[in-house]
Amino acid sequence: MIIDLRSDTVTKPTPEMLNEMMKAEVGDDVYKEDPTVNALEERIATMFGMDNALFFPTGSMANQAAIKMHTQPGEQLIADKYAHVYNYEGGGVSFNSGVSCKLIDGHRGMITTNQVLESINPPDFYHSPLTSLVCLENTTNKGGGACYNFEEIKKIKKICDDHNLGYHLDGARLWNALVAKNETPKDYGQLFDTISVCLSKGLGAPMGSVLIGNEEIMQKAIRIRKVLGGGMRQIGYMAAAGLYAINNHIDRLQEDHKKAQEIGKVLEKLSFVTNVEPIDTNIIIFTIDGNEEEFITKMAKKNIHFYGMGQGKLRFVTHLDYTQKMHEYFLEELKAI
Repeated sequence: MIIDLRSDTVTKPTPEMLNEMMKAEVGDDVYKEDPTVNALEERIATMFGMDNALFFPTGSMANQAAIKMHTQPGEQLIADKYAHVYNYEGGGVSFNSGVSCKLIDGHRGMITTNQVLESINPPDFYHSPLTSLVCLENTTNKGGGACYNFEEIKKIKKICDDHNLGYHLDGARLWNALVAKNETPKDYGQLFDTISVCLSKGLGAPMGSVLIGNEEIMQKAIRIRKVLGGGMRQIGYMAAAGLYAINNHIDRLQEDHKKAQEIGKVLEKLSFVTNVEPIDTNIIIFTIDGNEEEFITKMAKKNIHFYGMGQGKLRFVTHLDYTQKMHEYFLEELKAI
């Protein structure tokens, strides 16, 4: 039994998902002739109450396309210092869009209305970049799966409207936030100009993210996807996996959240664990007093795998393929250290 807690992207399609993939009706999606992709895009756009959706091979590409849609070279976006668009997308903000980032020192990857307001460059001061976009991430990756307070998201929207700024949500793990906070996709669709959602993180599909937005801005999306190399052909097999995932794997995310909480409670009782960050969803970040690599190696010998984040900080992520049997074994192994 191998327990892989590195990420919720390590999952494999379930037999039921594979069956749906094999049955999929497909066509050439570059010509928008793949009926399963079209069905997935229509379904997700409807879920969020937005006009259009476009299937992307990766979440990074969906985010990068959104940034390019909202900005012009030389401009600036506002994001938290932990933001995925800044830390984990290969410098794409500057490479693809020629845009700089004004990074905010938020709380667990989340920023406030006042911080956004203070970070907007005066539009008539031509010595500084023109602020044109605010990017939020919900849940936050480096912030340990933290969920925004929805009222704060609404307040930031007002700031964006007042200052003519685009508003993009990196919602790779938005499904987790919706389950944890009892919110709906339409709540978010009413506020953001664009939203990216992932079908693999948490939901178990082998690939794919979807960018959602309203008609005017999404007219640019398919051209930018092409420029970034994201045009795909008979991709309906993967879209079928995504459809199965959103139909069957959203509500079960609460199981991942429950297991994460139980892991956190065990960690808090271990003498060498100095801090366990708050656990909102399926990500557990904690700090140990000791050699990080030694701990990772010791657990790997027991077929338990996870990531170190440096400086004694480590991360576990629960997911679809982390079964109850694995969970019970893992908790016992933790207690025995």
